[in-house]
Amino acid sequence: MRRAARVALWGSAGALVYAQAGYPLALAALDRLRAARSRGEPPPRAPATGTEPTVSLVVAAHREAEVIADKVANALALDWPRDRLEVIVACDGSPDDTPQRARAAGADLVLDLPWGGKVRAQDAGVAAARGDLLAFSDANARWEPGALRALAARFADPRVGYACGQVRFVAEGGTNQEGLYWRYEMAIRALESRLCSITAGNGAIYAVRPEAYVRVDPVMGHDLKLPFTLVKRRWRAVYEPGARASEKMVPTIEGEFARKRRMMSHAWAIVARGGMLSPRGYPPLYALMIASHRILRYAGPGLHAVALASSAALALRRRAARLDRLALAAQLALLAAAAAGGRVRSRPLLLARYYVLTTASIAAGLWDHLRHGTPAGWTPPEGTR
Repeated sequence: MRRAARVALWGSAGALVYAQAGYPLALAALDRLRAARSRGEPPPRAPATGTEPTVSLVVAAHREAEVIADKVANALALDWPRDRLEVIVACDGSPDDTPQRARAAGADLVLDLPWGGKVRAQDAGVAAARGDLLAFSDANARWEPGALRALAARFADPRVGYACGQVRFVAEGGTNQEGLYWRYEMAIRALESRLCSITAGNGAIYAVRPEAYVRVDPVMGHDLKLPFTLVKRRWRAVYEPGARASEKMVPTIEGEFARKRRMMSHAWAIVARGGMLSPRGYPPLYALMIASHRILRYAGPGLHAVALASSAALALRRRAARLDRLALAAQLALLAAAAAGGRVRSRPLLLARYYVLTTASIAAGLWDHLRHGTPAGWTPPEGTR
């Protein structure tokens, strides 16, 4: 019994450490080997002036009257020939005057659609698009002027079917620590992109070749579903840090928990029946990336529960080993710090609270998905407009 508990403790702890630290370190080591072999390769080159492809920028919008005019103005201000840029606002059953404001702001095409969810609104925008390249953004995301040019440069490589840019979260006070986590996540994404393909994108700034675009189940968002699906179809999915956008950050850690809980409800649908778990079509390195960065990450709540239960079983024995007691004390200290972070604004305590709540959001999203399914509808997170 004791041996089984020890195997469970250190096996789960090892998996958690590998997912959070070992995997990025392994990618960094592989990247150094790759860099030594490919030194001197030219970086992606943006299309020269006068040779740009036509781009259709699709913005799916639901109840975005507050920000849609600014979004259209931001799109029209991009460093891209106006006659080669088509701005499409696909309004998903908006109960406000989002369609009217989008038209008044100068969008080339505004689709006033019945409610069907974000993915179906994007599908409608794609069906109406005339561009040689499809770009997508959220209504509250602001692109830097050169973002589209940097993003389009990645498609000079005929193997690339999907490219996403870098999102920077703008904080206005509050307690959320998403900015720190996101920088860590972007560093991993850059390594994945250089070595093979990314395992997930983001909705604020990305582009897809029309021939690579895939209609997915309306509860399965593009961010997680498209990259691995396109890799299975022998495309590359890459990250371009030079294509920059910004969004307002959810102000509080508790708000971030609610946002990630909704996101994970959609993610579990993809894990369960979206094809992520099937290795068919994955190159070997990419299969390892999916297992390390996605499957192990989503298994985090379960691994923490196993580690806590097994360490408690070992540490509460009459003649418990010191290491077993230390393992239990470390986990209880993390939980105590997370609880204290709800009352004390100290950076270490807030980081502990962020980690515990965002890990819990994975389990909460699974509970929501199993209990009542995942709705296709969507609402803007509180405080991000």
